[in-house]
Formats: sequence, structure tokens, C-alpha cells
Amino acid sequence: MIDTRNLVWQDLALTQKAPAAVQLWLDDNTSLTAKLKQQFPDFSVHVLSQQKVSPYAHEIEVLNAHQSYAIREVELLGNGRIMVFARSVIPITNDTQEILNIGSKPLGEVLFNDPSIKRGRMQITQIDNIWGRRSTFSIGETKLLVSEFFMEELYA
Repeated sequence: MIDTRNLVWQDLALTQKAPAAVQLWLDDNTSLTAKLKQQFPDFSVHVLSQQKVSPYAHEIEVLNAHQSYAIREVELLGNGRIMVFARSVIPITNDTQEILNIGSKPLGEVLFNDPSIKRGRMQITQIDNIWGRRSTFSIGETKLLVSEFFMEELYA
């Protein structure tokens, strides 16, 4: 698991710093779930945790709201190996009830199969050789935050 507490996030325009193979993953507005399923026929989601806890300060800043949240952390697996670590900050509202009950179903399937859900701007970060991206998704009146960290094995 990755410690995401004190990350510095920057505008997506800074992806030039990332190797070309990483940029293909960072700068992609389509469903990461669909892209991984295409690359790995045995794609699966391993839910590490989903609990009601406080988000980090940088996450609350992006969501610009103070309420109760569920934090969902998962590993996205391909060929039985971790390809992506994802952390989602989900405000607990009427808009998010379906999402809070998806279990091991990929969150991306819910977000990208509903045309009324809108994606916000993308930001990126780097921890050693691991690159990450995050963006908000608006569901009704509620904004949730999804952060995805690409393991080096995915693009090496």
C-alpha cells in the first residue's frame, strides 16, 4: 500500500516529466478499468478496505466539503499481480449510496457507464518510480475523488 498522506499534486500538463510509457496511462480520460480489462483477461479488483474515516487535508481541499466520508482502497490486478493501487474518497450522501455498496465491482464501471457523471480535471504526482493521477467525479450534487497509482510493472 502507498502512503498518500503528504503527496504533492500538480497539473496534468506536467506529464512531460513522465516516461512516454507512463504518459499513456496518466493522460487518458477513458475508463482505466476498461483499459486494464483489455490488457489483462484475468483482471480483478481486490478491496483492501472501505471504511468511514477522515480524508487527508489535501483530499478535503479538492472536494471542498466537510461531511462524512468513506475511504475505499483497492488493488487492481492483472495476471494476479498488482498493477494499480486506487484510493477513492466518497462522501456519504444520497448520491453515493449505490457506489458505497459495489463490493469488489470496479468503481470505474459505475463511473463510466453513467453519462450523467462528470469527470473533473486531472492532477498527477510521483513517488519514486510510481506515478499517480487523481480527478474528481460529480454525481448529482456530490463530488468524489479517485486517485490511481500505476505500479512500474504496468508500463516497464
